[in-house]
Amino acid sequence: MSTQTARSQRLTTSDIRARKGGVPLVVLTAYTASVAALLDAEVDILMVGDSLGMVVYGMDTTLGVTLDMMINHGRAVVRGSKRACVVVDMPFGSYQESPAQAFANAARLLVETGAAAVKLEGGVEMAETIAFLVARGIPVMGHVGLRPQSVHVTGGFRAQGRDEAGGRAILADARAVAEAGAFALVVEGTIEPVARTIAGEITVPVIGIGASPACDGQVLVIDDVVGLFTEFTPKFVKRYADLAPQIAEAARRFAADVRSRAFPATEHCFTAKPASGRSRR
Repeated sequence: MSTQTARSQRLTTSDIRARKGGVPLVVLTAYTASVAALLDAEVDILMVGDSLGMVVYGMDTTLGVTLDMMINHGRAVVRGSKRACVVVDMPFGSYQESPAQAFANAARLLVETGAAAVKLEGGVEMAETIAFLVARGIPVMGHVGLRPQSVHVTGGFRAQGRDEAGGRAILADARAVAEAGAFALVVEGTIEPVARTIAGEITVPVIGIGASPACDGQVLVIDDVVGLFTEFTPKFVKRYADLAPQIAEAARRFAADVRSRAFPATEHCFTAKPASGRSRR
């Protein structure tokens, strides 16, 4: 199969935008080629989220994630997938300074990863930047509501829109992002009635996480979905597997086999090449 044929089979940002009000969009995060390959057939969007800072690197927040990290993981996810639309988060500090800074970094992300689009956090205050990027050929997914990159300003990971003023602000953010040209937007950690209103009013697909079943799609972190974390499960997460104890048990059995010399056995070892039977003259 040619590279051009493989690319043509991928869902595009136009395909995603056209799903507004249709069959809900399925979105999961992926950070590696192997996981991307496992998820690719089932999802519409593979999100290379800056959540990798916490999930992969053990950070307390996403603020320490760098552009190089996002490029490396984005490139891996694109390589591991064939069908899904791949969207890569722009990390904190890579787009807030100016539209020109945002364009330079977004262009680098797309060129070096092969992804279809970037995602950035912000509402009214980022509308100018989103419009600047879209006008220059950078597809943008927005992100409003709870914004992990702003946790030090908002006071932590708390549900948003609980009062009337907060709800109005999130709705204004969503409108501004859509009007600026975003092809879709994520609404995170927002009370259900506000998220439902946004999904009903905004003309592009609204993807929820801790939001509302009325959204045009849903996104979760894959490690939460498959149960790799045991210490804490967010309220908005539904686990579909419980892999953490299985991995721990596999490691325990491997360790026991190594220590008892049960592994490796003969069948796991290479042997010498059989002699040809010919004598030298």
